[in-house]
Order: sequence, then C-alpha cells, then structure tokens
Amino acid sequence: MEDFSPAHEELVHIARLALAGRPQDIQAYIRRLARRYQRVIPATASELNKLLQESPTRQTPIRGEAAAPVPVDLESRLQLLRVESSPTPDIEPIWEAGVQHALGQLIAERRRFDDLTKQGLSPTRSAIFTGPPGVGKTLAARWVAAELRRPLLILDLSAVMSSYLGRTGANVRHVLDYAKSTDGVLLLDELDAIAKRRDDATDVGELKRLVTVLLQEIDDWPATGLLIAATNHPDLLDPAVWRRFELRVEFPMPTETSVRRATETYLGGVKVSSAWNDVLAIVLRGLSFSDIQQEITLARRTAVVQDVSLDEALKSMIRGRVESMPRTERSQIAVRLTGTGITQRQVHELTGVSRDTIRKKMQPCGPDIRNEE
Repeated sequence: MEDFSPAHEELVHIARLALAGRPQDIQAYIRRLARRYQRVIPATASELNKLLQESPTRQTPIRGEAAAPVPVDLESRLQLLRVESSPTPDIEPIWEAGVQHALGQLIAERRRFDDLTKQGLSPTRSAIFTGPPGVGKTLAARWVAAELRRPLLILDLSAVMSSYLGRTGANVRHVLDYAKSTDGVLLLDELDAIAKRRDDATDVGELKRLVTVLLQEIDDWPATGLLIAATNHPDLLDPAVWRRFELRVEFPMPTETSVRRATETYLGGVKVSSAWNDVLAIVLRGLSFSDIQQEITLARRTAVVQDVSLDEALKSMIRGRVESMPRTERSQIAVRLTGTGITQRQVHELTGVSRDTIRKKMQPCGPDIRNEE
C-alpha cells in the first residue's frame, strides 16, 4: 500500500502557513518542495517553479508584471486600490439570460482579440453594470476577471471621496494611470457616488474636476484593458458619463426561477424536497441574491446551534417572513403555497391563514381543492 504520510505532512504545513497569512513562508516552502521533487517527480517540480515565477511579489500583486507599487494616498499612505491577483467568485453566479449573454460577449471578445484586430476592430473597453444592491454586479466583475485569468483591481469611489475629498481628483487619476499599465480588469464601484455629491455646495469645483478626469480616462482607455463601472442608482449619473461606456448591462432582481436556483446553491448541497424549494422560491421572491443567501445561511446556522433539522429551521424562517407581511399578501402567499405539494394544514402553519380562508380564495380556481393530508 502506498505511503501518503509525506504528502499529508506537506499539505498540512502549506495549509497552516496559508491560514496564518504568511505568503512569503509559503513561497519559501514551495521552493523547498520543488527542489525535493526535482529528481523523483520532475513534472511536479516544473509546475511548482512555474507557479513561483507567476506569483505576485510583495511590491506588486499583478502577476507577471513589473509594475509600479499600488498607488497610495500621499498623506495617509493607504492604498487606493484593492487588488485581487487571482479573483475567484465566492459562489456560483446566477444571472438572467440577458446578463449571461452580455458577459459571455465580453469574454468572447477578449479571447478573440487577434481576430478582431485583423478586422480593424477592438474588444469592448468599458462597460457599466446597473441594478439594485445584491444582484451580482461585483460578482460579475470578479467572474469576468476570473474567466480572463486577469487580476481584478477595485476602486470604491464612495470610500475615496469620503476619505480624501479635496485630493480625490489626483488620487483617482493616479489609480487609473496605474490600472492602464496593467493587464487587468478595473472595477469602479459605486460610480453614482460622484453624481450623488454633485449638488454639494461646499465642493462643487472638486466634483466637477473629478467627473472631467473620469470622462477623459474612459475615453482614453486602452483596448488591452477592461474598465467596468457599477452603480445602484443609474438615474443619478450625468448623461455625459453614460455615453462613455460602450456596453450597458442591467442586472434585474431575481425571478422566481432564479430564486429557486439560488436557494439550491446556497443550501450548500443539502437536499430538500422539491416542494420546499418551491415554497422558498415563492416566499423569498422580491429579495436580492445577497439577501437570499443571508436568509438561507441564517437558517443553516440556526439548524446547527439549536440542534434542529434544516427543514425545521427553514420553516421557522418562512414563518417569520410571512408573519411580517400584510394580511392580503399573506393570503395570496397561502393560496400559491397550496400548489407546491404541501398540505393545507402545513400552509396554515406557515402563514397563519386559516384553511377556510384558503378554500374560499381558491374556489374561483376550480373545485379541485387539496385535502388535509
């Protein structure tokens, strides 16, 4: 029988270093492993050495780039960008067909860059993602960067403005100049922060200069890079800003079908009956993906800490949500739940709506009314 004890020790040691947040020690240990495996498993040693060559250094997180250090504010010395050198979506993305098509187009254009160039064309350089909070705009930017195997550079404009108002224009220009020099995806988060503050009588001049800087930079964005902006309030943006983006992608609130897919994903592989999936899809409709994830995660935690089944925790969560609804809406939910495969008694327990009321509400739909069991 093959002895896996050395590999076990190596994996545990690497995991210990990673969890302790010691990247330099991890690199040193990987170099040691590469030397150790050079004779016995040369292919593995070669892969390890290749990873070391591509890994980010302490000075710059951009893989394979001899770029300057990440820009910092001159007074606070805080970095103006958050960089994810190897972006990985936290969860499986769930998008409507229109969003999926638009993101797929972005990826396809980048992968066929040379073919576009031969036709005198360039790929989309700038895109703006709109939609309410929690519908997947930031996740989409991270997914695009991951698919392209490029680092993701994130600039939160609202944070920069609130912290450095008065130096914002210079800071943003430094950030954008830096992003242009890297082969990455730049995300301008909370773009509406500029528009929201345009009526600030104390610093209108600074804000106007910032908008001018952004417009110039978007116009001059290189074809080799990709700039993505995200906003929760597209109606607040200056029309001149809108015109600068080549692609506009609207992220809608989840449909009932998307809610069902989301609940299955957020349950973490735990199987529940299809009837309960339908119930969750109805009750959680109207929430964003982020809110749905929070509700499901809370139910899973409750099941663990209270030592109850996940079904019981989900029922408790559903009752809590339905109880806060107006009576008319509760009745509508109750009628819809009767078509999911659960009994009228269960519907009553979940919604508090009496079975007599449910029967009366369902009467116009036909004589076929579910029995108690």
